[in-house]
Order: sequence, then C-alpha cells, then structure tokens
Amino acid sequence: MPIIKSAKKRVKVAKKATIRNAKTKRNLKSALKVFRSGLTPKSLRDAQSSIDKAAKKNVIHKNKASRLKKRAAAQAKAGGVKPSKSVAKKVAPKKTVKKVAPKKASKK
Repeated sequence: MPIIKSAKKRVKVAKKATIRNAKTKRNLKSALKVFRSGLTPKSLRDAQSSIDKAAKKNVIHKNKASRLKKRAAAQAKAGGVKPSKSVAKKVAPKKTVKKVAPKKASKK
C-alpha cells in the first residue's frame, strides 16, 4: 500500500478510471453483440457510436476503432442493410460562384 499522499490519490484515481473504462468496454461489446444478432440501421448506428466513444476515451486504439467500424459496415452491406440518413454522409451540392471583374477606377 502506498505511503505518500500523492501515491494514495493515484490509487483512487486509477480505480475510478478502471471502473469507467470497464463500463465503456462493456457497452461497446454489448452494442456489437446486438448489431451482429440483428442487422438493422439503428443497431449499426449504435455500434458505430459506441466504437467512436471508446476510441475517444482511449479505451481502444483509433485504428482498431476504424477497423471495427469498417467491418460492421461491410457486414451490414452484406446483410442488405441500407444505412440510415444519419449514418450516411450528406454532401451539399456545390454552388457555382460567378467571378466578377474588378471595376477600374475612373480618372478625373
């Protein structure tokens, strides 16, 4: 057991972080399990959301998160699930801007 006050605090903080990380991992695993059991757009969205949250909190590496999302999307596509509007990226149409020639200053 630590003797120094700061070391005691680190033990408390580490314990809290361990509990928080375990909860995040549990949510991630359950969301992936739900997705695999029934392929629906909502379960895909929830799974990708939980993957992003776990990566944001550094529970899993960002490359692993990317790989998991890619696999989930591939499974959904193979299962015939069409991504919902919130999952698919919306691309705004590009607006064409007319270039206006600068006006010449009149000499007086």
